[in-house]
Amino acid sequence: MEPTSTSPTPKALSVSQLNQRAKQTLERDVGEVWVEGELSNVSRPASGHIYFTLKDDRAQIRCALFRQRARFVAAPMRDGDQVKLRGRVSLFEPRGDYQLIAEAVQAAGLGELLAAFERLKAQLEGEGVFANTRPLPFPPRKILILSSATGAAIRDVLAVLAARWPLADVTLIPVPVQGAEAAPAMISALGLLNRQARLDPEQDVVLITRGGGSLEDLWAFNEEVLARAVHQSGLPLVSAVGHEIDFLITDFVADVRAATPSVAAELITQDVFASRGFLAEAAAQLGRLAKRDSA
Repeated sequence: MEPTSTSPTPKALSVSQLNQRAKQTLERDVGEVWVEGELSNVSRPASGHIYFTLKDDRAQIRCALFRQRARFVAAPMRDGDQVKLRGRVSLFEPRGDYQLIAEAVQAAGLGELLAAFERLKAQLEGEGVFANTRPLPFPPRKILILSSATGAAIRDVLAVLAARWPLADVTLIPVPVQGAEAAPAMISALGLLNRQARLDPEQDVVLITRGGGSLEDLWAFNEEVLARAVHQSGLPLVSAVGHEIDFLITDFVADVRAATPSVAAELITQDVFASRGFLAEAAAQLGRLAKRDSA
């Protein structure tokens, strides 16, 4: 027979005691943190509290945002939203659930982008980069458009220009208008147009344009390098990016900001038919076109 152990049985913790210790350890050693992730399973019971799960591609954590804090949160709190929240790591003792008690929630990325926008805007304004006020040529002879070759924005612009000033020489320079390649492509195109302008003084006005989108989609037009390229351009420039409520750094740097792409086309051709010089310019343009076609 095996000898019977005479060592005393260790005193066991109750489940409540274990959970209490775990809670104390989490709150003491981890405490308050900022965490970023995607919202899911957002629930709003009648109590006014908000319960949800915060997750990434490898893990998730249950969260609670209590009523007294929830009323100060401006973020819409919808499933699928990417958020950044400040909270206290804790444990709900009755169920043993590890959780995050949220104190503040904001849309992830948006706050940082807005802060970066305001910093750059203040810096460039202080340097005088927003002082461009050159008048647009009247009537315009060459209209150079930097935009995507597809989409509603360029179709609207071309339709307005064709209706209001069909004799203008309109050239589309296709460039990406979203993502990491957009700003460098527009800078390169502006450089080329300025070099050509030194050889051909008839290159009259540049329009940078695209349709609406989120702040992230439009961010290329807030890049400092593009702002400085627009400022240094020798050609009068119109910026028409997004919707009427959207304001981008290029809008402030450009000589003229238009609320929408269509409005930009109207501004460029404003009162062109009412001008005394219309007939003379029309005749001259027809002569140039005839000479080019016969060459």
